[in-house]
Amino acid sequence: MISLKKEEWFSNIRTDVLAGLVVGLALIPESIAFSAIAGVDPQVGLYASFCIAVTIAFFGGRTAMISAATGAMALLMVTLVKDHGLQYLFATTILTGILQIIAGYFKVAKLMRFVSQSVVYGFVNALAILIFIAQFPELLKMDGLGYLLVGLGLLIVYLFPYIPKIGKLIPSPLICILLLSLIALLIGSDIRTVSDLGHFPDTLPIFLMPDIPLNLETLKIIFPYAITLATVGLLETMMTTTIVNEATQSEGDRHKECRGQGIANIVSGFMGGMAGCAMIGQSIINVSSGARTRLSTLVAGVFLLCLVVFLKDWLAYIPMAALVAIMIMVAFTTFNWDSVKNFSKHPKQSNVVMVTVVVIVLATHNLALGVLVGVLLSALFLINKLESEVKVQSTLSNQHTRLYQIQGQIFFSSADKFYQFFDFDEKVEKVVIDLTQAHVWDITSVAMLNTVKSKFLENGIDVEVIGLNEASSTIIDQFSS
Repeated sequence: MISLKKEEWFSNIRTDVLAGLVVGLALIPESIAFSAIAGVDPQVGLYASFCIAVTIAFFGGRTAMISAATGAMALLMVTLVKDHGLQYLFATTILTGILQIIAGYFKVAKLMRFVSQSVVYGFVNALAILIFIAQFPELLKMDGLGYLLVGLGLLIVYLFPYIPKIGKLIPSPLICILLLSLIALLIGSDIRTVSDLGHFPDTLPIFLMPDIPLNLETLKIIFPYAITLATVGLLETMMTTTIVNEATQSEGDRHKECRGQGIANIVSGFMGGMAGCAMIGQSIINVSSGARTRLSTLVAGVFLLCLVVFLKDWLAYIPMAALVAIMIMVAFTTFNWDSVKNFSKHPKQSNVVMVTVVVIVLATHNLALGVLVGVLLSALFLINKLESEVKVQSTLSNQHTRLYQIQGQIFFSSADKFYQFFDFDEKVEKVVIDLTQAHVWDITSVAMLNTVKSKFLENGIDVEVIGLNEASSTIIDQFSS
């Protein structure tokens, strides 16, 4: 399962190493911020990002994609950590990985084709709003100086990339952290810093078993969280895979990626980290920097850990205002503004799906539930559309023969409407049902077609069905025998 192909590791060494260093730097503030969202020490998010990035470099199915602790996953852990503690989070992370490996072997990634673009927009927009809302508790603890630093941080994050020559070389979130930390030290004001969130790691992560009772009661506690984390993690990973595929003009193995995410989360759980998944923003940074192989992902993870272990005394002085500014930027970058800009141009049904997903996610804080409802709603709209497109043209070809020409998709939802097309009491000798422009999909449609034929025969009218395509003919023969 480990990928050791030379072309997947060493075909782009210089660019991949540089890209990995950039991403490793950019992962630090986000890992710490996501830890804060989940309500755990910074080391939990940092260990998770290191373990997941390094593991997925070997076991993932999509080269140059970055996986680590993410906001989508952190938001789902808040209640678990608050109600049951950190050890249950580790156990949940391990179970999440097991579920994802199972999903990979059963090729659940194929289900992504049922997720419409409207559902994706709703998912991404809801995630962005939740990340933004998660900053409110920290904002409420700030004074005027804190708000000033947040504003300055946002200016740095958005304006630094436009500085000639160096703007594209160094991640603006890193510059934001460095400058705001320097300002905070010079001012000497008593403002909240990252050190107020907890302790930084001073050693490499070590293997540990979650200190919880291994019984059915524990499983009842962690399983609902694990299934939600596994689902959301795979959804975000598959969406990120699609984006990276398009950016690099290459394809990844989605099923292998599912299994790789599972292995990475198991490693993270046993090493004192929380669950994570692919990161849309960091993956785009990586491939935009020219990365194309697994080496970039490995370098990002290793460099991240080296920084936090050997420079932790400096990292502890990072003001919370810098992290809040970065997370606000992440929220605004994640939000799909085109979905709002083109709202009036999109079909009403697509807009309803997107808004429904956003509302459900915001009401329940459950991204998986929002996606599920969105998929079901999209399916209902599609069925209604297909049903409305079923049409019939009826002509009397001669005094004794009626021709029914059917157009559209005939399946369980449109079967009843199909039955209503026919006049069984008409005084004709023969009826011809032309299905040249139609398709019969399921057993319900076959049963309805047989019912129509039987009804005409009972009234002494001969019936001939013509124009069946090969697939329709096969399903009719199968279920009519």
